[in-house]
Amino acid sequence: MKQYLDLLRNVLEHGNRREDRTGTGTLALFGEQLRCDLAAGFPLLTTKKIHTKSVWHELLWFLRGDTNLGYLHKHRVSIWNEWADDAGNLGPIYGKQWRSWPDANGKCHDQIKKLVSDIKKYPHSRSLIVSAWNVGQLQDMRLLPCHVLFQVWVNENKLSMQVYQRSADLFLGVPFNIASYSLLLHMLAQVTDLQVGEFVHVLGDAHIYLNHLEQAKLQLTRQPTNLPQIKLNPQVKDIFAFTYDDIKIEGYSPQPKISAPVAI
Repeated sequence: MKQYLDLLRNVLEHGNRREDRTGTGTLALFGEQLRCDLAAGFPLLTTKKIHTKSVWHELLWFLRGDTNLGYLHKHRVSIWNEWADDAGNLGPIYGKQWRSWPDANGKCHDQIKKLVSDIKKYPHSRSLIVSAWNVGQLQDMRLLPCHVLFQVWVNENKLSMQVYQRSADLFLGVPFNIASYSLLLHMLAQVTDLQVGEFVHVLGDAHIYLNHLEQAKLQLTRQPTNLPQIKLNPQVKDIFAFTYDDIKIEGYSPQPKISAPVAI
């Protein structure tokens, strides 16, 4: 993941000092981009260990349309704990918008179901988009969507994806987001009988928190190794039927974890 390390270094060296919602402060650049050819391997960082259990379960949680911590806690995933209310609810965040977006007439739209259907029926459509940024419900969300929308594109039997992320925590969040959406791309490709193409990540406010600077510098001293491979259970042909046990990562030999505090 040289492209990720290059972006991290660029923000460290040229980022603008900015205040932020959390009060922590950041170094940031605007309008950055990462591109990953998934044929070259699964884009999981090797310069520090990524907790794939949390990545896989969070994505499965989104695909369930779930917005309560119950499922995550059942599987010992705690990444959303800081934002939930006392009952474990997060409001109408990603899962709600992906699976049950309400319109003005009270009808709910399953964006993921429609996406799979449209990829099969209209592979050259320019409207293969899923959005989490529902302006009418932002005030009810415990945390506003950071990765706002994604678009897929079919060409020569390959499925590519572009994600727009308005707010991108480069050290903690972005490696997680890259892995999550790349996994989703693999799942979508499998259930639509396509090959995986390219993952494109567009970052609005690409930032490093000021209390992550030393950790980022440490990571930049490490050399990336070969990317792992992702293996999905080939029998699964329904995007909503994937389970944790259907997802395997092979050849992942990361360097040690680098801990850093989460900015709340």
